[in-house]
Amino acid sequence: MNDLAPLLTPEGRALLDTVRDTAPADELAVATRLRREHPADLVSAALGQARLRQRAVVKFGAEDAGRMFFTPNGVEQSTRASVATYRAQRLRELGVTSVADLCSGIGGDAIALARAGIQVLAVDHDPLTAAAARANADALGLADLIEVREADVTDVDTSPYDAVFVDPARRSSKRGRIFDPEAYSPPLSWAIDTALKAPHAALKIAPGIPHETVPTEAEAEWISDGGDVKEAVLWFGTAPGAVRATLLPGPRTLLGRGLPDPEVRPVGRYLYEPDGAVIRAHLVAEVAEDLEGGLIDATIAYITADEPHVTPYATAYEITDQLPFNVKKLKALLREREVGILTVKKRGSAVEPEELRRKVLPKPYGSRSATVFLTRVAGAPTMLVGAPV
Repeated sequence: MNDLAPLLTPEGRALLDTVRDTAPADELAVATRLRREHPADLVSAALGQARLRQRAVVKFGAEDAGRMFFTPNGVEQSTRASVATYRAQRLRELGVTSVADLCSGIGGDAIALARAGIQVLAVDHDPLTAAAARANADALGLADLIEVREADVTDVDTSPYDAVFVDPARRSSKRGRIFDPEAYSPPLSWAIDTALKAPHAALKIAPGIPHETVPTEAEAEWISDGGDVKEAVLWFGTAPGAVRATLLPGPRTLLGRGLPDPEVRPVGRYLYEPDGAVIRAHLVAEVAEDLEGGLIDATIAYITADEPHVTPYATAYEITDQLPFNVKKLKALLREREVGILTVKKRGSAVEPEELRRKVLPKPYGSRSATVFLTRVAGAPTMLVGAPV
């Protein structure tokens, strides 16, 4: 699919409605039938777009995804709508009324910004991607708030805008995922220079970015959605040097307090598994202090405490057993406890959870459930058995 224009015609839109719910197994039969009355290329494009829309539901929801237009890269690289909405709301709360959205892709972030009442210039250098962004603004009734421009982002004058948002490409068709920020397109250094010239800015970056590469002028935020870490954002014009972890839905935000690493202590009755955004933001110490707990190992992000505490920033488990790593002993324990449903988690262990599950639970021993943590306690390979609180 190299041109969206045929899909935007009345015939193309009618075809999109016809193939909306086509299952992959039925595509050949549907295509054969429709090609009797429509051009083959148009039928293929409609079926391809329907497939992309189905994939996009997880990010955009069924209602929006069913009206939007996508490219394969656009579906893969677009920001999840819940994350884009949160980020747009932060900009709105900062008083931002206009944003230059650079590397806008198919317009996912521009849509969230426009729905927050912000005027958006969406810029992308790829003609098909820019066309998809323009079609999406129109399809969702946001064309009056979103101007789409096909251009090199480095040539755009951002001075008329209250804020700049940059989402540099972090994938390459030849190399796949890019880990070096200076290999982003455009490079992170260019994005930072651009951000520093604006009253406010937000730069979307990979959550694995080393903390030492965060500029002193920026606030760094790690965001998770439903427990999965989605991105990190460098904010400019907010709180330089601040670090935060934000959990969606909510949002719930944990601010760094500059605490030293927690002390290592014996495993207590409760084990807490911090959210991935907390771990990426290096804010485990803040959660440990709030839980009145410590670490089970200096290199492992599991917190232990003697009393139960309620926190949105970690999942709590009650620990019933602590064993040195031993498959036979674990298998016997699970049989004794009549366990039929087993969840295996690991941190600091080379053992694969599925492999261990097959060995210790070849068949259900009963109807009870248990969670096993493969980890280290004070440096020693250990198995902790328990259940969610």
